[in-house]
Amino acid sequence: MAGTVSWPGLPLFMTVAGRPVILLGDGPAAEAKRRLLERAGALVVGEKADARLAIVAVDDDAEAEAAVARLRARGVLVNAVDRPASCDFTIPAIVDRAPVLVAIGTGGASAGLAAALRQRLEALLPSTLGHLARRLFDAREALRHRFPVAEERRRALGAALAPGGPLDPLGDSGRIDAWLAGAEGEPARLVKLTLVSPDPDALTLRQARLLAEADRLYHRADVPAAILDRARADAVRIACAAPPATPGPGLSLDLEIAR
Repeated sequence: MAGTVSWPGLPLFMTVAGRPVILLGDGPAAEAKRRLLERAGALVVGEKADARLAIVAVDDDAEAEAAVARLRARGVLVNAVDRPASCDFTIPAIVDRAPVLVAIGTGGASAGLAAALRQRLEALLPSTLGHLARRLFDAREALRHRFPVAEERRRALGAALAPGGPLDPLGDSGRIDAWLAGAEGEPARLVKLTLVSPDPDALTLRQARLLAEADRLYHRADVPAAILDRARADAVRIACAAPPATPGPGLSLDLEIAR
């Protein structure tokens, strides 16, 4: 279905550990990419190797474009350093809190901007974030036992991980076992949001947080897609004149633009 493209690409995480990735070029840019690939466990190989991904870090324009053309002719996906128009994929700036990875991309528009955002996030995200992720992974069976219904489980985790919650990832996450012993799912609630503007940059912090947490959005027809896109991808969007008397479990939002 045709529509407006809002992202410069589809963000994906690809496992390259133990897999060959072609790297062409030398100098600082190529060495930086080599370190990144080796850190991810990739096998760095030359152009003639059988691989599905390649990074071209070649300074000379003609040489770089020729290499890109040769690789693409073989069906290899290519990242051409500092040449966004020649890239099939881009490599984001990364904040590493393994197993949590935060990737920041600009579609090749500005590596400097991505790096600056990464530095801000490095200061914001605690070093304990990876430990929290591993403990949540270990607690999967206990979570399923405590909340057998998937929607209840998601809502309970959402409430626990919310700002100020017992598992707040930016605060003191506490002990998961203690939380599970007394955890309760979020009760059904409907929150009305009257927006002052159709511009998503005019959202307050509270409005942005509620959009990110909501299970469903009951909205007027004039609420733009740019606002609705701030919600979770799996949140239900329902255009209507008013929400129903029983909006459904979890958090529902009633969205309208101020007149």
